[in-house]
Amino acid sequence: MTVKPSRGWILLALAGVLGLSLVLVGCGKQLSGSVTEGGSTTVQPLAQALADAFQLKHPDVAITIAGGGTAAGITGANDGTLDIGAASRDLKSGEPALVTHLLAKDGIGIITNPGNAVPGLTKAQVVSIFSGAITNWQDVGGVNHTIDVFVRESGSGTRTAFQDLVMGSENITSSALQQTSSGAIKQAVAGDHNAIGFESLAYVDSSIKALAIDGVAATEANAKDGIYPIVRPLYFLTKEQPTGLVKDFIDFCQSTEGQQIVAENGYIAVK
Repeated sequence: MTVKPSRGWILLALAGVLGLSLVLVGCGKQLSGSVTEGGSTTVQPLAQALADAFQLKHPDVAITIAGGGTAAGITGANDGTLDIGAASRDLKSGEPALVTHLLAKDGIGIITNPGNAVPGLTKAQVVSIFSGAITNWQDVGGVNHTIDVFVRESGSGTRTAFQDLVMGSENITSSALQQTSSGAIKQAVAGDHNAIGFESLAYVDSSIKALAIDGVAATEANAKDGIYPIVRPLYFLTKEQPTGLVKDFIDFCQSTEGQQIVAENGYIAVK
């Protein structure tokens, strides 16, 4: 005896096939076009790693990643010269009201040359050194030598975050030597046995040393656990709520896959 399927079952089966087809099409979504991103040099290497992974999945997409500092990222996102700006701090009152997309968090390390014997400082000592009240390593347990203070330039998100999180109402000494990128700070401190600076923990490697602060080691794990005290947010910025390819890229960066890349590159995943 042959059982003829009912019309209802046929329609249900067709709906299932159609649904599966739509899922398969969505999974194989082909994207094309270009995106420009720029701003924070702290975010720059992470943005590049994310862009590389996204472009590997979508070969017809071109994403241009640039630095320039947080101020440049805010300006570019606001005036439309960038599809996505990058900031390594919270936006402040009086700045453009951009849409923020939390990408990661990042610890700021107080860095010295690896040859410096000082293992750590108190937060109060850090303030005194960067304000110019302490000028000799001997005063914090080091050798009898002048401290060479290196800082980022005004407009840098890392500098602003350092000012807010560490310095408070104290000003950075006018004798500090200014550098225009995270890479430049790292290079300057790595080449000077008497130097001190501040840097994203994601940039820390064997060429520099991140000091313990108030007895807490400056590690990604401690920053993630909230034990290490100097941690700031990293953002992508857009003029409006993103659409199209810009939205696709930001969604990827905030996805589980994107956040794995965040963690693999030494930053703190937020999802």
